[in-house]
Amino acid sequence: MNDFLDSNKIAVLGLGYVGLPLALEFGKYFDTVGFDIDVNRTDKLRNNEDSNFEVSAEVFPASSRLSISSNPSDIEKCNIYIVTVPTPIDRNKQPDFTPLINASKLLSQFLKSGDYVIYESTVYPGATENICVPVLERGSSMKLNIDFFVGYSPERINPGDKVRGLVDIKKITSGSNGEVASFVDNLYLTIIKAGTHKAESIQVAEAAKVLENVQRDVNIALANEFYEMFDKMDIRTDQVLNAAATKWNFMDFRPGLVGGHCIGVDPYYLIHQSLSVGYSPKIISSARELNESMASSVVHKFMAELVVRKTDFSSLVVGVFGFAFKEECSDFRNSKVIEILRLLDNLSIAYRVYDNHVDVESVRNETGVEINQNLDDNFDVGLLLVPHQKLKLFCQYTEKYIFDFKNILG
Repeated sequence: MNDFLDSNKIAVLGLGYVGLPLALEFGKYFDTVGFDIDVNRTDKLRNNEDSNFEVSAEVFPASSRLSISSNPSDIEKCNIYIVTVPTPIDRNKQPDFTPLINASKLLSQFLKSGDYVIYESTVYPGATENICVPVLERGSSMKLNIDFFVGYSPERINPGDKVRGLVDIKKITSGSNGEVASFVDNLYLTIIKAGTHKAESIQVAEAAKVLENVQRDVNIALANEFYEMFDKMDIRTDQVLNAAATKWNFMDFRPGLVGGHCIGVDPYYLIHQSLSVGYSPKIISSARELNESMASSVVHKFMAELVVRKTDFSSLVVGVFGFAFKEECSDFRNSKVIEILRLLDNLSIAYRVYDNHVDVESVRNETGVEINQNLDDNFDVGLLLVPHQKLKLFCQYTEKYIFDFKNILG
């Protein structure tokens, strides 16, 4: 085992919500380089500061074999490269492989005979071998399974989850041939306490990951449809779900705004690939359409309620509670709150946004939205969108009207 730990040097490319915990774990056992092109981020990480608030400063010292860098030459002597960059969608909701291709181009400059490249980014089945591998081969002038090897082990990080961390979630692994699959599996077994599942092929592992997120998207869409339906019947959806959940096999999904970098994005990857092979997915596409419509639905219902309450709109200030894509989380990527703010702007409605989890500077730089982290009464009516515990408690005890489409407040 010591030979295995000492003979391999790992580079983790991308130090976000996925890459940082991975680099920290491998840095406990292997010589590891955590690499990111964001110099500001690497500078903070070298000072044990995670601006995503997912990793506390006390965690860093345990990873004694980890170094942080934004200099590409620092990964040159590694023999295992793990890619954890984002896989977003473009304006037309088509897969955007730019980060993945750029990372592969960078790696191709350093690939040596016998090296391994392992991808963790969520993609559609076939993307690793059909998009990433050709980039590696062209840039390195080497051939897969002859000169270098490729694995795929999809990330399962759940941002904001303080109970199930990286090592506590079973890991799917795979490789470009049987021997590589075993190597990749053994590599992750050194850090994953929950164990691994070695998939039969890279495509199986890719499909399993995207399926996990599509399944949640579809089930949340069904809950959102219940919400729309029961609202017309003047029935509280939360009360219906609470009653139904008393059955042992009921799947208790709740209505919500589906954002984030996974559930609100990954279905488009699968839809894209499915259409390319001649099958038009109906349920997945309908679920996406319904979930994408929820921001508009919430604003419509909110404004209708204000009209019923004979609200004076001339000087109205709305307190928008929550900006992250989900509760108790600092990640605001693809947050549907951004769309709700845009809709309020279109209606010329003033607002103040409150969130005690997101990084104020990052939100300002990336979206232009000003976040208030100190709760106050400088608003007329409230709109509870992301029920962080602190926001929820404030909304429960304020005397001002709070529109709570999830019925979190009871």
